[in-house]
Amino acid sequence: MSAVTRETLRTPGRHVLVVDDDQDVCAFLEVRLAGLGFTVDWTTSPEAALERLASGEVDVVLTDLKMADMTGLELCERIVSRRPDVPVVVMTAFGTIETAIAAIRVGAYDFITKPVETDALVVTLERALQHRALRAEVERLRRVVGDSAGHGELVGASAAMRWLYDLIDRVATSDTTVLITGESGTGKEIVARELHRRGPRSTGPFVVVDCAAIRDSLLESELFGHARGAFTDARRARAGLFQEASGGTLFLDEIGDLAQLLQPKLLRALQEHTVRPVGGDREIPFDVRVIAATNRDLEEAVEQGRFRQDLYFRLNVIRVDVPPLRARGTDVVLLAQRFVDQHAGDASKRVSGLSAAAAERLLAYPWPGNVRELQNCIERAVALAEGDRIAVADLPESVREHRRSDVVLLSSDSSQLVTLEEVERRYIRRVMEAVGGHRSKAARVLGLDRKTLYRKLSRDGSDRLTITVKRRVRRPR
Repeated sequence: MSAVTRETLRTPGRHVLVVDDDQDVCAFLEVRLAGLGFTVDWTTSPEAALERLASGEVDVVLTDLKMADMTGLELCERIVSRRPDVPVVVMTAFGTIETAIAAIRVGAYDFITKPVETDALVVTLERALQHRALRAEVERLRRVVGDSAGHGELVGASAAMRWLYDLIDRVATSDTTVLITGESGTGKEIVARELHRRGPRSTGPFVVVDCAAIRDSLLESELFGHARGAFTDARRARAGLFQEASGGTLFLDEIGDLAQLLQPKLLRALQEHTVRPVGGDREIPFDVRVIAATNRDLEEAVEQGRFRQDLYFRLNVIRVDVPPLRARGTDVVLLAQRFVDQHAGDASKRVSGLSAAAAERLLAYPWPGNVRELQNCIERAVALAEGDRIAVADLPESVREHRRSDVVLLSSDSSQLVTLEEVERRYIRRVMEAVGGHRSKAARVLGLDRKTLYRKLSRDGSDRLTITVKRRVRRPR
């Protein structure tokens, strides 16, 4: 018998083609795998298997190594050349290292030894199917990138980003002050630029001042300007950034780092729409939209007396929260593909995308540095890549070696069970990590008032949980 095929009710995404010149082995695998939810076709002819693959209804191939007409390695090589989207698992009674290396070299996803152990085979097939699904998702996202999914420079198709796009569209046409919050590296300045670009002031200037990068003694002069002779080096009068941004947008980045001495002066400027230059004797009106951004918890800063409450309320008229990368699902791969295209072009390298295994590592990593860290990661990977796809070996060690550290609180082993107090402590810490150390957000998630949360954090020492922030030093223009 050259080939045997059995039509069954097909389960989408779980269709296995078994290839073995031993008909009894094929029949045995069909019964075992069908009972576990797989759709199984089988054939004793490698040539018939290749014809079957042409129909496009196969999700994974399971082939024997030793066959009379064609070896499993030859079949695998031909499948990879014709249908690289279909993973191939090789079965062999000769489970040596040399065999494994030979199988991988011709493109096999994995190999398994005979006699086949059902549990091990199911695990291998499930992983192969997940690999295929992830590869398909990577290709889909590459097409999405090509279609320019997103808002301007913002890229993403997750629910969190769709919500952000909708909010930007509604806020952009207003002239109201906006406070953009989010962890370092999430793209707060890009959001501010998008608000400016989509608003009625888009033809005016977009002026950036980093409140953390300029000395307090100079920042007042930079913002409000100064009169001639106001200080030693003030040989001539100079307009401040509020005036330079006239007709456009003034973006106050890292507003949480603004010195307390300057906070009442900024508040007055926002309320009166006028500024008084350092050493000046008159108020000068300005016409700008103010957008501020911070990665700090301003509500906590207000409680601790480090930030004026009235200034906080004046800035926080409309609040835009930028989601961290770990909350954006497959946007990680979408952004990674955008960065691959960008950096491959800059470096004149023929790197066109990610391998499925590399994409899987990117999705598993929590990205504490958010989009900025991902961009650095991909820039490095493009520089190291030797093929047309970024491989796992091209990724930084922190991404390659990351393993989830979730604590399992339920166990049948009584020695592993913990007290309710410990459950609470672990959960609070997990929420704190999820919101990037933002205690006001954590309090809202936990349903606690901030003082109660602070007390619980202080009790177990978690009040020292901090998020590392890499500040950019940029002179305003």
